[in-house]
Amino acid sequence: DWNLTWHTENPDFTQCFRNTVLVWIPCIYLWVCFPVYFLYLRCHDRGYIQMSNLNKAKTALGLILWIVCWADLFYSFWERSQNIFRAPFFLIRPTVLGITMLLGTFLIQYERIKGVQSSGVMTIFWLISSSCATVVFRSKIIHALNVGAEVDAFRYVTFCIYFILLFVQLILCCFPERPPLFSETVNDPNPCPEFSASFLSRITFWWITGLMVQGYRRPLEAKDLWSLNKEDKSEEIVPGLATNWAKEWAKTKRQPLNILYSPKKQQKSSDSNGDVTEEAEALIIKPSQKSSEASLFKVLYKTFGPYFLMSFLFKAAHDLLMFAGPEILKLLINFVNNKAAPNWQGYFYTGLLFVCACLQTLILHQYFHICFVTGMRLKTAIVGVIYRKALVITNSARKTSTVGEIVNLMSVDAQRFMDLATYINMIWSAPLQVILALYLLWQNLGPSVLAGVAVMILLVPINAVMAMKTKTYQVAQMKSKDNRIKLMNEILNGIKVLKLYAWELAFREKVLEIRQKELKVLKKSAYLAAMATFTWVCAPFLVALSTFAVYVTIDKNNILDAQKAFVSLALFNILRFPLNMLPMVISSIVEASVSLKRLRVFLSHEELDPDSIIRGSITEAEGCIVVKNATFSWSKNDPPSLNSINFTVPEGSLVAVVGQVGCGKSSLLSALLGEMDKKEGYVVVKGSVAYVPQQAWVQNATLEDNIIFGREMNESRYKRVIEACALLPDIEILPMGDKTEIGEKGVNLSGGQKQRVSLARAVYCNADVYLFDDPLSAVDAHVGKHIFEKVIGPKGILKNKTRVLVTHAINYLPQMDTILVMSDGEISEMGSYQELLKQDGAFAEFLRTYANAEQSVESSDTNSPSGKEGKPVENGVLGNEAPGKLMHR
Repeated sequence: DWNLTWHTENPDFTQCFRNTVLVWIPCIYLWVCFPVYFLYLRCHDRGYIQMSNLNKAKTALGLILWIVCWADLFYSFWERSQNIFRAPFFLIRPTVLGITMLLGTFLIQYERIKGVQSSGVMTIFWLISSSCATVVFRSKIIHALNVGAEVDAFRYVTFCIYFILLFVQLILCCFPERPPLFSETVNDPNPCPEFSASFLSRITFWWITGLMVQGYRRPLEAKDLWSLNKEDKSEEIVPGLATNWAKEWAKTKRQPLNILYSPKKQQKSSDSNGDVTEEAEALIIKPSQKSSEASLFKVLYKTFGPYFLMSFLFKAAHDLLMFAGPEILKLLINFVNNKAAPNWQGYFYTGLLFVCACLQTLILHQYFHICFVTGMRLKTAIVGVIYRKALVITNSARKTSTVGEIVNLMSVDAQRFMDLATYINMIWSAPLQVILALYLLWQNLGPSVLAGVAVMILLVPINAVMAMKTKTYQVAQMKSKDNRIKLMNEILNGIKVLKLYAWELAFREKVLEIRQKELKVLKKSAYLAAMATFTWVCAPFLVALSTFAVYVTIDKNNILDAQKAFVSLALFNILRFPLNMLPMVISSIVEASVSLKRLRVFLSHEELDPDSIIRGSITEAEGCIVVKNATFSWSKNDPPSLNSINFTVPEGSLVAVVGQVGCGKSSLLSALLGEMDKKEGYVVVKGSVAYVPQQAWVQNATLEDNIIFGREMNESRYKRVIEACALLPDIEILPMGDKTEIGEKGVNLSGGQKQRVSLARAVYCNADVYLFDDPLSAVDAHVGKHIFEKVIGPKGILKNKTRVLVTHAINYLPQMDTILVMSDGEISEMGSYQELLKQDGAFAEFLRTYANAEQSVESSDTNSPSGKEGKPVENGVLGNEAPGKLMHR
């Protein structure tokens, strides 16, 4: 009844509307949300929350609400028994409300079981219920104040109780529950309050106010920042993207066609059908179909799409509310022009405009929050996956991917995805806003809008051409940037050589030459961006000018009154943002497409086969390292570097690998690490592996952090390690002891010190197998003797570990359990020291090469000769005789 609801000074809804529509709105909302929300809670269990006083109060109020509704229902049945017949909604209303309140009470408990501290679904339900009940409560008060009106006392009292309980429930929902049992936030000294904030605090971002106030009072420090939420940590994000990419990559890899059949069965089949053999051969010879490229976009969507899809809903709701403003403004102007309209309508329009603006702001910031979080997770995941990929790509792939390219992928390309996530929705939102704005302008100004449409259509091809040119410039810029960073990396690595030879100017010219090419492309891109910005900034003004000009010109009766002018200007202002943002978004998408291709190419590089080395338990009889008939190469297309390798290393033994320079000693260790391509054979390594390379690797951190390397501090073990690795004298002379900061690549350490730090790191990790690539070559003779005796040797702290030592120091060889002699990529001899001496083979040749140097530096370093002077070998120690005579004897 519009006369009762709208065209009156005292508006009100009809009794039928109050008892049906206003009752069903919150009930329909909860029942529609229940199936989806219930499945969501089942799939996202955050833990169990113990029953608190807050939860008890909410549950008790829910049950009381259910009792009040059913009391109203039973009262209706009692009236019917007294022959007092009411309308059907007196039975339907309490029934529907009672069942809904029971469902709400069930959800309160189910949320507690699933670890929900604050429920947005239930908060909105209580808010809608309270709002609808407020309208009904106002009508009941007006009805009760009317003189002579008949009041149903029982229903009036029950509704007052119902109304009060709804508001109490709404207030209680503003407070969050305690954290779930065994939650990470319980033990976190500085947890992020977002996780435990209430629904209202989250949608208004009130939970961040404390940090903002603290930052206003004093500069923030690192300890003031909260811990990351679990779902935002790299340990949660990176494995998800890596797993999905591995699945996508496995789908597109070309699978070889293997046909297994028995010759006897084939012969029997060929008797009955002579074409079987030919058919089998054809199947084997037939090449597999060309594999398609893995889609990185599909992987990113699968990993982050479900969460990011919520931004679609928020953006759509925001866009629709944005167009509600001009329509409400039109109604408000009409109200001002209509002198007979009731005053309450003006307040209603003003309040509605305020509510729409508030909702628009809340929804927009939730949208940006989702976009920023998604962008942050995107960048974190991409950087993590690139870093992991860089560690496992094959040696042939390393030749095509430079250090500069990898750095750019992790910095520039990953950042582009983060930036694009914020405004990617504008690619569909901008056309939607333009269409809605033009439709409303058509309703307001008629066909004159076509003039503005014509202006926008003329700008489309201009934008397309500029986008294509932008993509071309972007590819050229990234190529120049890769070359520049690659050259800078080489310069910084060899800066000492450059300084010594005074090559600074020459290399400076090389860098500037590449930089000039990059700047030339950047200048062209800047000019193009300026043209695009100028064109699209002028677009809304040109559209409005052409539309108003045509509107006034085509008909003398067309007058720009206040309503048309203000509403049209409001719509043109709305039109300004999508028209300005659309070229920027298109440009960002073009840049991201280039980055997407670069990332896909890098992530599609072949990886080292993790199954080439079997990591499993081996029986003690077999040994700790078993290699059978193994052939290795550095890439699939290269000839083998190691041929027919066969050896077994018992657990706890000390094995030396010796041979001439370039014979394959370091390659053998790389093969055991899985860094070479295994052509054939069988390789098993038991337990964890620690590797000490010939070129020491040191972090830019303290000496202690370099040794511990992220593991827990064991004080006694740490002291034994630094003493065994001869680091105590170095620590004493360092300014802050083991807390001294070591520069980039150990710039403030000598070569021997860096090698001992690298050795100490490996020893501290307490691995099962140790691979040493000539670590004693960088240290002095007496230090080498100390390290061998205290660490590597039979009496060292690694005496119970399996050790494989590549060395040129022949004075340590007598103490080895087994010696492997490498020659031209093969194991030519293998055995103990005494056994190999008797064979007079490759090992003897090795001794002839290195005996003179070792004798002059470290004669009798390991054991003292027990016989007379001139005895060549006794107890495995060289005497004073010439190497030739020694080999002869």
